[in-house]
Amino acid sequence: MVLRSLRRPLLAFLTALALLLLPATPAWAEFVLPPLPYAAEALEPAIDATTMTIHHDRHHGAYVANLNGLIEANPTLAKLSLESLQGQISRFPMAVRNNAGGHWNHSQFWAAMAPVGQGGEPSAEVLAAVNGTFGSMESLQTQFNQAAAGRFGSGWAWLIRKPNGSLAITSTANQDNPLMDLPGIEAGSPLLGLDVWEHAYYLKYQNRRPDYIKAWWSLVNWNEVNRRYAALS
Repeated sequence: MVLRSLRRPLLAFLTALALLLLPATPAWAEFVLPPLPYAAEALEPAIDATTMTIHHDRHHGAYVANLNGLIEANPTLAKLSLESLQGQISRFPMAVRNNAGGHWNHSQFWAAMAPVGQGGEPSAEVLAAVNGTFGSMESLQTQFNQAAAGRFGSGWAWLIRKPNGSLAITSTANQDNPLMDLPGIEAGSPLLGLDVWEHAYYLKYQNRRPDYIKAWWSLVNWNEVNRRYAALS
């Protein structure tokens, strides 16, 4: 009889104890590392599998983990999408700027590449915009290559659509991007972005950044560029 009367409170105590011992689940929505849209070796020979694995899993993964670690101190982050966060980045500390930028920049970077022969061709609309701004695709590539090679230290080169509808080539330092509401950044919607941090190419190309840039053009996913351009039209 005594044992029976003790059973219910004992079960309640054990249940409460088990809940306390479970790993804590954050009360916010976390940012997620997207998988590569192709195998790590799929972009060879332009970008080797080892570089892709380290770049995605460790570098991009670190930006995502760091950004999630900043949510508790910056609870507004839990209410913002990654893209909308870029346009409000000036409201947040530098750590958020660096890691949110790193997450967004790399997410678009993977999507803007495809294995050789699988990236399609520029659409008629994209070609018309390119020719109207730069005169030819060759001129676009030359100017883009100059922006990428000329970015001192670490950063990105971009092809953007400006708010007035015209195209432009620009570059940003570190993990900044043209969506950010920051002084000194040419604002626009990125159609194409190239990572020129050394971790993106050093294992294969060492200090030969121009060779990396030249090889990268064989990987451009024009299907994705076309989609981004059409979404802005």
